[in-house]
Order: sequence, then C-alpha cells, then structure tokens
Amino acid sequence: MPKIDNMLAVLWMLRSGGKVTAKEISEKLELNIRTVYRYIDTLSTSGVPIISDAGHNGGYSLLNHFIEAPLFFDIEEQTSLFHAAVFASEAGYYGGEALNRAVSKLGKYSNQEQETKRNQHLSSLEVISRLRSSSVESTLKELETSVADEYSIKITYQNSKENQSSDRLIDPYRIIFWHRKWYVIGFCHLRKEVRSFRIDRIERFIQTEDKFIRPVDFSASDFFMKNLLPNVEDKDKSTTLVINGSTTALEEICQHWFLGHYLQSQSSNQATFLLEKDILHTYVPHMLLPYGRSIQVIEPINLKKRIIEVLSDLINFHQV
Repeated sequence: MPKIDNMLAVLWMLRSGGKVTAKEISEKLELNIRTVYRYIDTLSTSGVPIISDAGHNGGYSLLNHFIEAPLFFDIEEQTSLFHAAVFASEAGYYGGEALNRAVSKLGKYSNQEQETKRNQHLSSLEVISRLRSSSVESTLKELETSVADEYSIKITYQNSKENQSSDRLIDPYRIIFWHRKWYVIGFCHLRKEVRSFRIDRIERFIQTEDKFIRPVDFSASDFFMKNLLPNVEDKDKSTTLVINGSTTALEEICQHWFLGHYLQSQSSNQATFLLEKDILHTYVPHMLLPYGRSIQVIEPINLKKRIIEVLSDLINFHQV
C-alpha cells in the first residue's frame, strides 16, 4: 500500500480503542516494526495526540474523543490557520465564531510539545482590530447563503450620492472584501445590469424563493476592479501626470491602489502616469496633498493650479 494508506491504517488501529503495541501494528499491517515507529512519529508531528506508555501492558493510544480532531496538520499549517483567524476577525468576517471553534480543536488535541511550538509562532503576530457593526456580520452570513444556494434577494439600499433609499431585486453572484469594506456583486433587476453594493448600506434584506443561474465565466473581482479602475482607452480624454520627488515618496505613490494602476514609468526621482482629465482634477489633488514638500508636480501645470485651489479652499474653511 502507499505510505499515506499505511499511515491511515495505523491511525485506524489507534482509534479502535485501548492500547496497541508496535508489534501488533507490524503484524496486522505486515510492516517492518521500524516503519511503524516512523509512522507513529510522523502522525505525532502532524498533530495526532498519541499517548505512548512504556513497560508491561504498555503501547500506543489516543486521547479521548479524537474523532473530532483535525488530521495531518503540521505546525506551519496550524499556525497559518490561527493567523488566518486573526485576520478574519480584523476584517469583520461573519464566520469568525465558527473559525475560532475550528482552530480551538487544534489546541485541544495537541500534545504539550506541539502546543508550545505553535504558541511561539502565534505570539509573533498581532492585528489591530477595528470596531465593526454586528448587523453587518449578520447580513454577511445571510448573503453568503443566498450566494451559495443561488437565491435572489430583495434589499433596501441607501445611495450615498442621492442620499435616499431604493428597493432592489438582485441575483447575488459573489461577496467581495475591498479596503475594509464588504460588497455584494450581482445582477440588479432594476438597472438591468451587474452592479456592486456596499453591504453596510443595505438597510433591509430578504431572501426570496426565486432561483437564479450564475454566469459560468463571471469573475466578480474582474468586474469590481474594472469599474473601480477603468483603463484609459481614449487618448484624447487622457493626460500625462509627471511627478518628481524623493525615492520613498514616489515608491508609495506608485504603489497606491489607485495611482499605481495608471503608472507608465518610474525612476528613482520621477514617476509618470496616464489618467483621464476628469479624474486628474477631481481626485488626484487630494491624493497628493498628504505628501507635502516631498514631491513636486512637473506637469500638467493646471494640476498645480488645482492643488493651490484645493489648499486655498481648505485654508478659508478653517479661518471661518
């Protein structure tokens, strides 16, 4: 039998109840007794809580209720699961309680050596959590069920631009987490197109009994990013942005989630971007102001004037 099959067979004998000796395992599975010892060591390293009793009437056994224990997770895998739980909590993941129950089993069924090693890795990571609304987590959980089971939903949605709410019928395709916000992507029957909706703006949520079929090749992430960061296709409506500055400041700007998408070229002291004119004068000034004197706009000149206007408006506001 393959090695993994033999290891599972050893584990099955250990789970049968009572103590089992290495000799009994060797004879039952027709394995060399040294091979049995290696399998026992591998199982222990993987997180299986094997108890070894020496002497007369000794042998190997498992901790009680091991039927609930996760199998074959090494220290690196266990640590990664614990770290994932920490990050999920910070993101406001709706299944945090279930995830915590799952990772708690890893600690419950580990031996002392494994627990000590894992705790050493766990103490090396912390994530600063934010305050989040429990109502959003509840909506997330219900939404995930609708997405997975492909049921249409009725929502009352608050539009931030119009400052009013509207009722929508949506076929929810996917849930997305982006920049500390949760979104649901789906077909909106009101607009007759695929749209994205911020979940914290959903005032009311009802799952209908109507089923839908999700498009086979649909990518929610591609749709979301394309709408968030559209490509510049019309050269007549675009303009070049050239910025000089310190290496550190330019590196941060070039890695910015928005500006980085439009980066054309970069050197140690200069970066060039290609953006739509409307975007350049609407959003970019506010993105560049925090960098102060560490950068300088070379072109276009009218952007420099726009930055001065934004600063003047800010000064006038605070002088009132």
